[in-house]
Amino acid sequence: MVLRKGGRAAIAGGAVAFGFLLLVGVGTYAAGGTVQAGGSGLALAPGTVPAAYQGLIQQAGGKCPQISPPMLAAQLYQESGFDPSARSGAGALGLAQFLPSTWAIYGVDGDGDGKVDIWNPADAIASAANYDCALAKDTANVPGDPQANLLAAYNAGPYAVISAGGVPGYTETQGYVRSIKALEASFTAPTSTVAVSPQASGAIYFAQTKLGTPYLWGGDGLASQNYEFDCSGLTVAAYASVGITLPRVANDQWYAGPHPSRDQLRPGDLVFFATDLSDPRTIHHVGIYVGGGYMINAPHTGAVIRYDSIDQKEYIGATRVTQDGAAAVPVRDNNGNGNITGGSDPGANGPAQSTATPTTPPPGAPASNPAPPAAAAALPTGASTTRPGKAA
Repeated sequence: MVLRKGGRAAIAGGAVAFGFLLLVGVGTYAAGGTVQAGGSGLALAPGTVPAAYQGLIQQAGGKCPQISPPMLAAQLYQESGFDPSARSGAGALGLAQFLPSTWAIYGVDGDGDGKVDIWNPADAIASAANYDCALAKDTANVPGDPQANLLAAYNAGPYAVISAGGVPGYTETQGYVRSIKALEASFTAPTSTVAVSPQASGAIYFAQTKLGTPYLWGGDGLASQNYEFDCSGLTVAAYASVGITLPRVANDQWYAGPHPSRDQLRPGDLVFFATDLSDPRTIHHVGIYVGGGYMINAPHTGAVIRYDSIDQKEYIGATRVTQDGAAAVPVRDNNGNGNITGGSDPGANGPAQSTATPTTPPPGAPASNPAPPAAAAALPTGASTTRPGKAA
């Protein structure tokens, strides 16, 4: 991650550092409020979705009341990282990671070109919403949060949700629901002031102790690396010092919380830079905002950790890190196939846990253990009711 416009404003450390910490410790905690989530009327936060998909997701996210554009965006990001060519080892394909057998039932023509193409992002986005709404219908009579119930059905199958009377107690399913809910907040355009992070001052303090440290590509601050960092290695270490585990790569850190506007920036926010401001997949650099239009960052090879202005043409926006947001970001492999290898829900793109469908019906359940109509229609011959239609 290289700061392409580095070196404009390295500032003398001591007095400035004191002023920035004073801003964090006193002035910024007056800001309050939370990002509101839930409901199909919600808008996507600027810069969180590739521009080519933004209108498609905004439209499809209103297909039924139980989903929203930010929730749908969170699902698509979790499934493929917005990669329309993603292909999992289990045979799930495209932006929404459908199995062909499920696509044959729920795939729709999203752009009106007369074709239903699993590789076409417009079709995949519309079909993901179509499938979500079918699951919402299956679980409509289940108590609790309708959106959480459909997400649980997406992971564990509708029968598991119906028999449990809500989100079942399976670790993977509960993690999947938590992850999408937390990511939904990152994709939602704030409707009120974003709450200030209580960990901000500690993260800044850590970064300030590293001022003057040489930049190292791939540096995580390890003894074997002479305690040197690159840009995202510094932000990982700074937030680890206050108990928050960020993903390693800058464009994944972008989704670790809600996105304050430029005029709502507060010390401790992560600030990001991209080669294409219409596509967050091109994010290449991150720093820690310290106030007054400046950040601490590890800029590029040959430079040291320093203060720089954030007012650069590649500035795409900021993230206010939250514990839940950081934990929800999926960790993918490096093969370009969309597979998740870590994060709070490492199994979400693979098989559900073997316990996700009971081998015997719970008390009072029909002995035949039937699936609801839409889910039953989605199942190939001989398939389990566990997470129907997704990667197995």
